Order: sequence, then C-alpha cells, then structure tokens
Amino acid sequence: MTLSESVVETHLAALWETSIIPSISDYIRIPALSKNFDPEWRSSGHIDAAATLLTGWANARQISGMHLDVVEIEGLTPVILITVEPFGPDVNDSTVLLYGHLDKQPEMTGWRSDLGPWKPVREGDKLYGRGGADDGYAIYAALGAIEACQRAGGSHSRLIVLIESCEESGSPDLPAYIDKYSDFIGIPSLVVCLDSGCDDYIRLWTTTSLRGLVALNLTVKVVTVGVHSGVASGVVPSSMRIIRQLLNRIEDAETGEILMPELHSEIPVHRVAEASVRAAALEPDVRSWFPFEANTQPMAIDAAEAILATTWRPTLSYIGVDGIPSAQAGGNVLRPSTTMRLSFRLPPNVYAPAAAAALTTRLLADSPYNATVIVDHVESATGWDAPPTAPWLAQAAHDSGLRYFGAAPASLGEGGSIPFMNMLGRKFPEAQFFVIGLAGPDAGAHGPDEFLHLPMAEKLSCCVASVLDAHARSAH
Repeated sequence: MTLSESVVETHLAALWETSIIPSISDYIRIPALSKNFDPEWRSSGHIDAAATLLTGWANARQISGMHLDVVEIEGLTPVILITVEPFGPDVNDSTVLLYGHLDKQPEMTGWRSDLGPWKPVREGDKLYGRGGADDGYAIYAALGAIEACQRAGGSHSRLIVLIESCEESGSPDLPAYIDKYSDFIGIPSLVVCLDSGCDDYIRLWTTTSLRGLVALNLTVKVVTVGVHSGVASGVVPSSMRIIRQLLNRIEDAETGEILMPELHSEIPVHRVAEASVRAAALEPDVRSWFPFEANTQPMAIDAAEAILATTWRPTLSYIGVDGIPSAQAGGNVLRPSTTMRLSFRLPPNVYAPAAAAALTTRLLADSPYNATVIVDHVESATGWDAPPTAPWLAQAAHDSGLRYFGAAPASLGEGGSIPFMNMLGRKFPEAQFFVIGLAGPDAGAHGPDEFLHLPMAEKLSCCVASVLDAHARSAH
C-alpha cells in the first residue's frame, strides 16, 4: 500500500477540529510555567496537570502498537515517553525520535484586553493563549500524524515521542533522562523536532540552525543598606554605573556589537547564501518584522544582514532586574545593589560553556571601586547547525510542502535555542533532522498575545505523516 495523502488531510482536518482544539484549549488554561519561573512546580501541580491532560488525550488515540509512560527521576520534572511499534510492510529497522515540550514561558504583560495567557480564545485561524504554539501543539501534531499515517495506508519505523517539561528553563533535567533511557531510545536515524519557528504561514519552513544561549545574573553591591542620595552621591559609587562599566567590556553601547571574540564564530558560506534566499522571500522592510514603537529604527536595515544578525551573530538582551523600585516608588535613595539578568545568544557553533566561562572571567576582573561583583545563576546551552540533508528527506519535505501548502518549502536559521538539538546532534551524529514549527514573527511566543495558527498546525501534522512514511520506505 502507499500513503493516501487525501486520507491524511481528511483525517487530520477532522481530528484538529473535533478533538485537538478542545484539548489544547484546556492545556492553555493550565499555568504550567517552566521550573525556572515556578520553583515550587511540584507543589503547585501545574506541570503534572498538563502532563495528565496530554497523556489522557494521547491514550485515547487509535494508534496501533502504541505504549505510553510518564517517567520521572526523583527531583526532576517528568517526561512523557511514548513508543509506537513499526507499522506497514517492508519497514526498515531504524528509529525515529519526535520531540516537543509541555512547559511554558511566564505570562508576560501587554496582552490585549480581551485576551490572557491562561484564557483560550479562538479568532478565525488563531487560537490565543500561552503555550499553544510553544510548544503544547507538539504532542497533538506528532500523534495526530502517526494516527493519520496508519489510517492512510502509510508505513512508519519504530517511533519514540518524547515530551519534556523544562525546555523553557534550558532543558537541565533532560540529559539525565537521555542517559537513563538511552538503550530504550536506541540510535535514531531521524529526529523530528516540533518546537521551531517560521517566517509565514503559507509554506513549510524547515530549520537549519539554532543559536546557543548563556544566561547569568550580574550583581553589584556598594553599600550594606540604602543611603540618602543627596548625602552619599559623589562619594558612594552607583551600583548601576558600575554595571554599565562592566557591560561596556562586553557590548559596544553604540552599536550593540559583542566585543568578546570568544562569543563570535565565522559564518559558513552556505548559511550566508541561505540568508540571502530567505531574505528574498520576506518583506524587505525590516521594520515590518517586529512591532517597533513609533519611529524606532532597526539595528540592521538590509534584510539578509538582519537575518544573519538574528541567527549567526552574538547578541545581549537585558531580560530582568532586581534592586530597582518602580518609578512611582523610587525615593531619593542611593541603592545598595543592582542585579541584572543577562541573556546572550550565541552563534550555533560556539561552545556555550566556554563562552559562559569567558564572560564570567571578564565581568569579575578588576572590579571598579573594588565593589562587590557577583556572577551567578549561570546557564548555558550550545546551539546547533544541521548536517547536510539526505536526498530522501529533502524530497519528502519538498513533496509534502507542495502537497499540503501548495508552495515550495523554505529553510531558515532560528535565532532562538532548543538545547535538545545540540544534545542529540552530538549523541547521534549520523541522524537526519526535520526541525519545524509555527511560531511566526507575529505569533507572540514568549510575549503577549501568543497564538497557535491552526491551519499551519494542521498542515505541519500532514507533512510529518508524509515524512514518517518516506523515512520508513527509504534506505538508511
């Protein structure tokens, strides 16, 4: 038998409308914050509630040969681990690993007045609410694709579906699970990751690279308690000014360029060419890519250069601060300390632990005024650059993209991080990667008004079904 693409489309259209959308709406209602944002995740119970909801839906699927477990190592967030036995004639004996996560980013302020992070609202093609696109849809798309593949007369190899619970915290718990269940997982010949982004919703986008990440807290202490600013300023140095001095060692304040060579790498020629092709498919006005305030200008005007700046160059974002009261509550006090949370995005091939060590050394050296400088809560995750795509996968992606989207697929480098991809790339160097997602530039992932683009999610599910079938019929 051969895969009936029309059956795949019909089955997934009905499944999304009647089953997935109601269930994922319930998932949106659960404030399942990642462990870094909810240290009391165990007692709050939201992660467990999300896992219970998703596994309940999964267990209701009509999938031949499926076995599901929620596994948990003591003290770590749980992992949903699903295996599906090979299906169909003449299936090769390899394994496919499908990946997603169920933990969420914080609520964030600025949601539209009639929306909210834990309030599912459907408007046309969009389902609003935190976690739908990043990354609650993953288990629904993966299992829906498997079910559709079987219903449509397709074939698939042995499948492992892994849904983790701490990706938004940098996946600190995941290595322990990969080690413990390595024999069970085996050696995948294909990894399908459903946690990336896209540039539009009219074609299939495959991700070819992901930036790495270093995040840390930088604290400067100057006095033991706050003191009158009129009395002390001029003698007691400002903790904020010292932080500015330290940051000037790292970042050019005029251009935003990262000054440390340890955080840079040469951009491969084929990735430069890929950025040019991608730029030609996008709106050339970079200002249209993001919701710029008033007349704020982008740092890069040329579209291809803007793509490289967000995918292959290091950057620094200031994502949190402690020690500074609100403008309304601020009195005439010279504050005792300031803490800033710094987030560095790294080129895909920069080793993140080495970058973190270099940053720590640079920030702690020769403290201005001999102030107390502390660097802590350091996290690092190395990025990922895809290996060359095998002909069978390139053909399957092309054909399924044309079939279900009606347009040729495109590829992109992603500015964000998925720590699991580097982990898998190192562990399984011979594997192929099909990295896809639907977090477009206006989808609000990590920000307010996050939405899941429903037609895109349905079509991605169809593409996964076709890729699984193509993989099963190919030689590896």
